[in-house]
Amino acid sequence: MEYTQCWLQYKKISDVNKLDVNVYCGETGRLIDRIYEELALGFWDMYHRKIKISGGAANTGTGNGIVLTVNEKSSLGPEGYSLKSNRGRCIIEADTQVGLLYGTFALLRNLQTGESKAPKPAANFDNWSWEEEKIPSNPLRMLNHWDNMDGSIERGYSGESFFFHDNEIIVNDRTRAYARLMASVGINAVVINNVNVKDAATELITERYYTQLRKLADIFESYAIKLYLSINFASPVELGELDTADPLDERVGKWWREKAEEIWKNLPGLGGFLVKADSEGRPGPYTYGRTHSEGANMLAEAVKPHGGTIIWRCFVYNCRQDWRDKITDRAKAAYDNFKPLDGTFADNVILQIKNGPMDFQVREPVSPLLGGLSKTNMILEFQIAQEYTGQQKHVCFLIPWFKEVLNFDMYCKEKLSTVGDLVSGKTYHQVKCGIAAVANTGNDNNWTGHDLAAANLYGFGRLAFDTGLSSERIAKEWIALTYGFEEKVVKNINKILQMSWPAYEKYTSPLGIGWMVTPHTHYGPSVDGYEYDSWGTYHRADHFGIGVDRSNKGTGYCSQYNPPLDTIYGDKETCPEELLLFFHYVDYSYTLSSGKTLLQHIYDSHFEGVEDVEKMICLWEEIKEAMDMDSYNNVILKLNEQLNSAKEWRDVINSYFYRKTGIPDVKGRNIY
Repeated sequence: MEYTQCWLQYKKISDVNKLDVNVYCGETGRLIDRIYEELALGFWDMYHRKIKISGGAANTGTGNGIVLTVNEKSSLGPEGYSLKSNRGRCIIEADTQVGLLYGTFALLRNLQTGESKAPKPAANFDNWSWEEEKIPSNPLRMLNHWDNMDGSIERGYSGESFFFHDNEIIVNDRTRAYARLMASVGINAVVINNVNVKDAATELITERYYTQLRKLADIFESYAIKLYLSINFASPVELGELDTADPLDERVGKWWREKAEEIWKNLPGLGGFLVKADSEGRPGPYTYGRTHSEGANMLAEAVKPHGGTIIWRCFVYNCRQDWRDKITDRAKAAYDNFKPLDGTFADNVILQIKNGPMDFQVREPVSPLLGGLSKTNMILEFQIAQEYTGQQKHVCFLIPWFKEVLNFDMYCKEKLSTVGDLVSGKTYHQVKCGIAAVANTGNDNNWTGHDLAAANLYGFGRLAFDTGLSSERIAKEWIALTYGFEEKVVKNINKILQMSWPAYEKYTSPLGIGWMVTPHTHYGPSVDGYEYDSWGTYHRADHFGIGVDRSNKGTGYCSQYNPPLDTIYGDKETCPEELLLFFHYVDYSYTLSSGKTLLQHIYDSHFEGVEDVEKMICLWEEIKEAMDMDSYNNVILKLNEQLNSAKEWRDVINSYFYRKTGIPDVKGRNIY
């Protein structure tokens, strides 16, 4: 299947000067080969100029050209780079070849985008000046793929897997194209298979798959990406060799030590394992009366001699809990399970914590567990697959949301206590930490189903590498790299992206209530939909009000936050309104800061969300003449589907609350 180059198209800038561009480098190896390939492709496509490679450590040149130099005393770290360009002479310096690779992608990106406030390409490399020094904000910058061995993708909205088909591993040109795309935005770790490991996926750690995995890992390594695998905690049983997976049974520990020896012998560059345990029916240490740290540490001991890491997901809750019990609260699960274990995990274990306490809703508070752990490695988990945010049928640019999360102060220390500080390792001086995201790719021609959904893939990588970037700069970079530099195009698409997340929130579930979505498919309105049974609803609406009381008089969830957040969230009058219904049961007649009642806000926001989508369509139609028609048609088709869906959400939600309350819309609109 054909595929696009996304943001690595290297659109033509000029061909005024056709002289070769000299490249000086004293380094050799696969990463250097990738650098040469990228420079050759970029300069030919942008300027119609060839590169001329001059090797030799001493041959760094004094004239124009690109100088690539490794300086282990530069203090840029294992992945940082320094880029200095002045009128045709560009020096890329790094401590390692990995840094040189990232510096090369930065050079090519900057040549195309120029000033971030108003993307403008460098018309002539020989007259271009730029300085940039970057050290990645996060040590680990990971994508979690939810691909199944049969070729399907759990929550896959952009086609089928390009890693697997019919229980076999695929390694081809698209594999390399994917690795190149990810390296260009700084991704350095990839988990290729679903966290729900079953059937053939359990056998990924057997002789059956080592040859193909080695080929895949080799391609990844040539772009400075570590391969990780999701594993089944019960593998000793599932593979038929033991009758137990009890982490404190010596036979189990021995099995995993021997298995790790076998795996790393065949896959010497493997990064480690991702584990989902004791959640949604997946096996784990609770099966045997053991703790999560006992389970994780047993695996950590097995992989440690090989430099392996265990990434342990904190998505743990009783999916059969009865919501009729007003104290039971799914939101409390991660903190309740893992906070008491702080400091008991091995140093090569990383806890992977979702950005919110529930499940990637359009708006949630930041997970209190992120501010509760001080002695345990952490990695923040986002989702760019849009499971609950339109499933790549709706445009929903998530980077502004991610920025809010990263900038949020957890009040766990006087300084360096934002989420970004915590997961980067700055707060507690950790090095095994960072950010992961559930991937949004598939084998569709455009990789992400919706052309504009690629902005989330690009944006996540750029933000994980440099959390200081603004969402607007990231958006404008991506637009310029993907669609070119015409001012109207950049302006209109940026408007669409920036208004998309608030719009989706308006026409689905405002004020933090979340859900109201069709169970299992997670697409389309189902106000009383509950995932597992008819035991209740997430929102607990009745004839008088809506919301979940998570104050100390309710479920007590607020107490999981550090002061002053616990009291801010715990008081209805001080709770941020965008999260009001997440933390409080509120009467429909309650007056918001806008002067509207809660119920009128619900009515109005759903109408406003539809109007916002109509504006997006107008903005897209205005740039039709400047667009590639395939991309234009892809997006306009999706936007029209989004408009129909937004109207359905508006009508279903507003009608539900009118029938629930009998209170009409004060503006006299038809909400029946």
